[in-house]
Amino acid sequence: MASAIPTAMERPHFIGIGGAGMSGIAKILAQRGAEVAGSDAKESATAEALRALGATVHIGHAAEHLADDATCVVVSSAIRADNPELARAAELSVPVVHRSDALASLMGGLRAIAVAGTHGKTTTTSMLAVALTELGLDPSYAIGGDLEGPGTNARHGAGDIFVAEADESDRSFQKYDPEVAIVLNVELDHHANYASMDEIYDSFETFVGKVRPGGTLVIAADQPGAVELTKRVRDLSSLKVVTYGESETADVRVHKVTPRGLTSEVTVLLNGKFLTFTVSVPGRHYAHNAVAALAAGVALGIPAHNLASALGKYTGVKRRLQLKGEAKGVQVIDSYAHHPTEMTADLEAMRGAASDSRLLVVFQPHLFSRTQELGKEMGEALALADLSVVLDIYPAREDPVPGVTSALIIDAAKAAGATVTAVHDKSTVPDVVAGMTAPGDLVLTMGAGDVTDLGPAILARLSN
Repeated sequence: MASAIPTAMERPHFIGIGGAGMSGIAKILAQRGAEVAGSDAKESATAEALRALGATVHIGHAAEHLADDATCVVVSSAIRADNPELARAAELSVPVVHRSDALASLMGGLRAIAVAGTHGKTTTTSMLAVALTELGLDPSYAIGGDLEGPGTNARHGAGDIFVAEADESDRSFQKYDPEVAIVLNVELDHHANYASMDEIYDSFETFVGKVRPGGTLVIAADQPGAVELTKRVRDLSSLKVVTYGESETADVRVHKVTPRGLTSEVTVLLNGKFLTFTVSVPGRHYAHNAVAALAAGVALGIPAHNLASALGKYTGVKRRLQLKGEAKGVQVIDSYAHHPTEMTADLEAMRGAASDSRLLVVFQPHLFSRTQELGKEMGEALALADLSVVLDIYPAREDPVPGVTSALIIDAAKAAGATVTAVHDKSTVPDVVAGMTAPGDLVLTMGAGDVTDLGPAILARLSN
């Protein structure tokens, strides 16, 4: 079993160390004994967690933050070329390593499961991490979100399994060579990097082609993009393909998903036998994620009934339909959904979990490029809510695009029959929501940006 530190990673410096993907790799390296350092734009609980593991974390970006003896500089695709620490690395001739290459090096020699797809990666990876840990297999894992249970996004385990979220956004998932690959769905997203579905398919084909000889692809049988990808990779002779879903032709067939409030009961048909287990998050979308996790574990040789029981211990990931609290009879829930498919899945899940409640959504669009391409579909998704508040676009790494604003979403939502309020000053949202809600309502803060910060503020305002 491989758990040594690659030589190039003995004294790594991470630019943007507080990011979900970057911090996970940094944590694993620190737990393996590396001298980890890095910088981030602002203080955070993640920065404190890294310091607790012995890492040096600087706030702000400056050339002097990079130590002269650093063995490499780790970056993500979000780091701009004019970053002063990158310039300093060039002066010192310190190798620059992409985040995906760093993660690939940590997986070396281990039985890796790489979880890919346009949506659901974090949840499915988390389900596997929790279930394998519950079974005493002590896996290593790197996830794009914090688990509710262990409260972290990454861990170095003593076992021989490594579960990793595989990011397609910048093609970085093509660096991995897993024993088992999961593909949950294939859709067009990340429009700054992909111009067409053909480019998306080519990228996923490359990822699947890297599965180790004799390995397994676990892939959705119902989602059109996944079905097309399956046709394209069926001829890979060294690859075993296992499909899952509600299709009668699925190898692992979802027989029934029964809502149980904020949980679901799932029955699958596997190898001619029915198996029923509980998923502690609502909605068909999350039930399918759990079945994908089940199929991947079985592909590694883990008994299905043991896995099914362990999957029931999963209690969620932060920002994936996470209950933030209740005040004056109003529940506030947080969702990371930012693509129309994700938005629709989470809104339908909440409808199924609380059919007698009014649903109010506070939505913050994420990225100008995504809004430009999918704004109409985002607006149509919001029509599933009773009331919607739409904020300005969260730019993240992008510069503004002329003519691209939240109005694209608002106009589409109204055309679909939604009741929408535009709010440009985020600080006023708690007051706006308090004026719109009544006891028994559900409030869903939704988006990949800092809209998540509004949950506690809304609860505080409702309490007062």
